[in-house]
Amino acid sequence: MGTQFFTASSIDGFIADPEQSLSWLLSRDVDSTGPMGYDAFIAGVGALAMGATTYRWLLDHPEAVGEAWPYEQPTWVFTHGGLEAMDGDIRFTSAPVAEVHAEMTAAADGLNVWVVGGGDLAGQFADAGLLDEVWVQYAPVALGAGFPLLPRRLELRLEDVARNRDFACARYSVVR
Repeated sequence: MGTQFFTASSIDGFIADPEQSLSWLLSRDVDSTGPMGYDAFIAGVGALAMGATTYRWLLDHPEAVGEAWPYEQPTWVFTHGGLEAMDGDIRFTSAPVAEVHAEMTAAADGLNVWVVGGGDLAGQFADAGLLDEVWVQYAPVALGAGFPLLPRRLELRLEDVARNRDFACARYSVVR
């Protein structure tokens, strides 16, 4: 069991463009059952940590994820308030990640905790010494600007690489 940041990035290191759009990502070919794919990854996830911006994006883009909440796992949304609740096991918190991590780990029941979207949120887990792995699916596009993959210094060790259709995929462990 560990805490993992699983995300996609442009080759120049951005997870969203300056307008917080993921249109550049959604037009790319990927096999969810392929190497380092989503299906195998999510099967090992027991709880999710999500930033408010990612949660808002899900609310605003049902065409990308469907009308219903797309996760069965309990999800902690880190926010300072003002978000509409969807049907699902969603828990809003403004507490620091270190205070909530034990609760997420217990809820994961032996599975992994997934930090969904939000490089800054993943960075907060790393700052607290709670981030174990970073999985990145690099899309063949350069954005030039936007929201960075990880907006802080973090030492990583490459553990695995694969190609999944349009994507170069890499799995790193966090060096402590």
